[in-house]
Amino acid sequence: MGKPRPPQKVKLIVGMLSGDVDLLARAQKLLGRTFGTVELQSDVWPFDATDYYEAEMGPQLKRKFVAFAECIQPDALAEIKRTTNDLEARICEDMLVDPDRRPVNLDPGYVALGKVVLATTKDHAHRIYVQRGIYAEVTLKFEHGAWRPWPWTYPDYVAGTYYDFFTQVRERLHQQLHTLSDQP
Repeated sequence: MGKPRPPQKVKLIVGMLSGDVDLLARAQKLLGRTFGTVELQSDVWPFDATDYYEAEMGPQLKRKFVAFAECIQPDALAEIKRTTNDLEARICEDMLVDPDRRPVNLDPGYVALGKVVLATTKDHAHRIYVQRGIYAEVTLKFEHGAWRPWPWTYPDYVAGTYYDFFTQVRERLHQQLHTLSDQP
């Protein structure tokens, strides 16, 4: 019989979407104040693999990721998603924008040694209910030294554009886990 044991810690990431790169920078500062030091940040890429958000957020969206210095427990993801939803609402309020037309999308997830997991409020057959209206999805797996998508992986994650960034986050996590295991 298997014995329950605590999970390994993971690296919190947040994917940001906006048509305004200055707003991405402001959102990053707000995320840093909320979740701690931003340790790694990605380039800013065009978000053009889908037009899913265009009606809500407008055209010519940009994508950027940040990763945070401190490792987290995986079960913190649901509360983090609720917090990022609150931050989105706060940004809408500060900018006097209707929440149905949010100017920035903040999608938290985490990088573990073997996967990238994203949080969502939308249920689907491949998502697991976590708690308080939040679901989790394994979006990518790390297999044979490379990131690999699943059939349900979002088109922008399938393209491979983000893989170098996720690899940097994974390498940093590996270093931190090694350091944690060396501590008495």
